[in-house]
Amino acid sequence: MPIRDCPFTFFSKDISRPVLPVKIINPHTGKSYRTFGIIDTGADDCAIPARFAGLLGHDLKSGRIKEISTGNGKTRAYVHTTKFEIYHPATGELTYTIDESPIDFLPNLHVVLLGVNSFLSRFILNINYPRKKFSIKRP
Repeated sequence: MPIRDCPFTFFSKDISRPVLPVKIINPHTGKSYRTFGIIDTGADDCAIPARFAGLLGHDLKSGRIKEISTGNGKTRAYVHTTKFEIYHPATGELTYTIDESPIDFLPNLHVVLLGVNSFLSRFILNINYPRKKFSIKRP
């Protein structure tokens, strides 16, 4: 079921962004955590705050290590297999499932980023910044 003309959400005081309710699931433990993810067309990969690793039953530092570049410079990411469920912002219904994918867990990250690999590459995204609305659907 496509998400159409969804209003942006204020994630900080003055800036509204395209945000989706998500459930992050560790497919190995079944542990999950519900939160929100910002659709980030500038992020190559999806990223999760490192503090969520323990909640999901991942041993953060046992993940595959990779060095990545962010807006704040280079940092270390710990990669773990993760599954996402995407919920409709208005109805709360499960709308899409992203199967098990390698996802970066990042220290000093404070919000889930839904980037190109493992997320946006699977959808058609329309963003209307003047109206502060977005739509997302499968091709």
